[in-house]
Amino acid sequence: MQGNLAAEANMIILDTLELIVQTVLVSDSLQSLLGSVLRVLLHSLACNQSTYVLQNLFATQRAIVFKFPELLFEEETEQCADLCLRLLRHCSSCISNTRSHSSASLYLLMRQNFEIGNNFARVKMQVTMSLSSLVGSSQSFNEEYLRRSLKTILMYAQEDAELQGTTFPEQVRDLVFNLHMILSDTVKMKEFQEDPEMLLDLMYRIAKGYQNSPDLRLTWLQNMAGKHTERGNHAEAAQCLVHSAALVAEYLNMLEDKPYLPIGCVSFQNISSNVLEESAVSDDVVSPDEEGICTGKYFTELGLVGLLEQAAYAFSMAQMYEAQNETYKILIPIHEAERSHKKLATIHGKLQEAFQQIIKQDQAGKRMFGTFFRVGFYGSKFGDLDGEEFVYKEPAITKLPEIAHRLESFYADRFGQDLVEVIKDSSPVDSSRLHPNKAYIQLTYVEPYFDLYEMKDRISYFDKNYNLRRFMFATPFTKDGRAHGELTEQYKRKTILTTANAFPYVKTRVSVIYRVEIVLTPVEVAIEDIQKKTKELFLATTQDPADPKMLQMVLQGCIGTTVNQGPLEVATAFLTDLPDDLSLAKHYNKLRLCFKDFSKKCSDALKKNRSLIGPDQKEYQHELERNYRRFVERLMPLVNDKRIINIMRNTRR
Repeated sequence: MQGNLAAEANMIILDTLELIVQTVLVSDSLQSLLGSVLRVLLHSLACNQSTYVLQNLFATQRAIVFKFPELLFEEETEQCADLCLRLLRHCSSCISNTRSHSSASLYLLMRQNFEIGNNFARVKMQVTMSLSSLVGSSQSFNEEYLRRSLKTILMYAQEDAELQGTTFPEQVRDLVFNLHMILSDTVKMKEFQEDPEMLLDLMYRIAKGYQNSPDLRLTWLQNMAGKHTERGNHAEAAQCLVHSAALVAEYLNMLEDKPYLPIGCVSFQNISSNVLEESAVSDDVVSPDEEGICTGKYFTELGLVGLLEQAAYAFSMAQMYEAQNETYKILIPIHEAERSHKKLATIHGKLQEAFQQIIKQDQAGKRMFGTFFRVGFYGSKFGDLDGEEFVYKEPAITKLPEIAHRLESFYADRFGQDLVEVIKDSSPVDSSRLHPNKAYIQLTYVEPYFDLYEMKDRISYFDKNYNLRRFMFATPFTKDGRAHGELTEQYKRKTILTTANAFPYVKTRVSVIYRVEIVLTPVEVAIEDIQKKTKELFLATTQDPADPKMLQMVLQGCIGTTVNQGPLEVATAFLTDLPDDLSLAKHYNKLRLCFKDFSKKCSDALKKNRSLIGPDQKEYQHELERNYRRFVERLMPLVNDKRIINIMRNTRR
């Protein structure tokens, strides 16, 4: 009885609203009433209604949107957000009739917005924001029913003959795909609370889904920064805050171009090459002066300053003082424009501390930003991760067994102890030879990789460990399938991985998007090994201040009695007999020259060591010098072999 009475009362209200709309159509002076009509309609949609009443409410709502499109998109813009939320909530209803009508209403809203300007950026943004509100607060929300409604909207777009020659169907498809992704990732977050990498991946994807809803993207970036701070990942927290500041700068620049403010995310490129992701260049970008856009406290000058200060502090905690300096370079002009001398004094004091720390830590050799591993996942148990490979950034000095134990323990708890296996070698994985019911994890230590031309700009430790996108690992092999063999049989495969983003990033694992393999022949492997030893000698000899222990350790490894056979064995193996293939002559000549340089660096290191030792180590010095003389006596006939010198002269003619 009460239900029937409520339904009848609502129908009377709806009839009254219809009468007002009919009157407005013939009298322009009453246009102002439409806003009130819309508010009453939205309130009715928010109440518990019978299916019959809802059906009529949706019909009236569609009629108003069709007859007065400018009402929602130009005048009562704040009501557009409310309408999107109401419609999306009814799209998740368990009653199919309600879902059908709400889907039709939402589709018409998109269509009307598109017809005004060949885009429906406002509705896209409002629907996306409404989804965030819906999945975050509604208890009655049903994911499966909402997915069905989204599919219905997509079907409407595909079958709408009038708009087939436009970009509308594609824009609807992109929006629906984005909503599906946000929906999936938000629901998955509950499942992966104990998996830090996957949790941050999901948060990252959700933030990416809100690319054109700046307020929501900022919220999720800050959520990510909070998670990183909890785990002690200060570099990643700093990156989240830098992305947040760049996002705010983009929208502040749209409002007013002030010379002392950053002109957008391009001003942040010296801090991170990833930050261009925050560019507001999409067709779907909604101006920040629109109602309800960029309304949070951070979308102000004061908010930008706060984000930059937080980022600078996080970089300081991560001991990335150079990035802290770059952050302050953006902040200083703002305080200068405000004549805020007290804040400027504080910043310059912090910069002095930062540069002193750089000097101190560089001299002590104590700067360590992280360790990198390539991690591959194989097996259907991993779901979306099956066949994927990532580069993981772990805390400094993390050993391979540590990350292997962490990942193996985590996935063993999830899948079962007997169903998880770690692949300990770095050889290519043949999935067809793996057990179909097992989960396999392959781990490999990787190092940052640079081309020669890059090294002129990557001078300091910071330069060589920041903005990293390429990594390398080496796999020894022989032609007969063994990993190791004689020196003249030993090949090496260098695998160079390129990641989707540069480290450090807003998350600690980044997908590998490209790989290239370089195979080194045995003589090239020998050249690389001797060059490595030569470089170690040079660095130990020229270190300032000198470190006698390090110098002696390196010398012992090169010409000590126990390992003296190492470099000499390489020289004997490759330089005793010349290759039949003259095309290899340049490699043998290069090895010869490498040994000459190696011998010279050994001599320099011995002289340096003589100047550093005390009386108690003189006998040890004499022993090293005797070993060196023996080494040179046996090496010189090999490196001065006139046969290879003549071959090289002939090949140049």
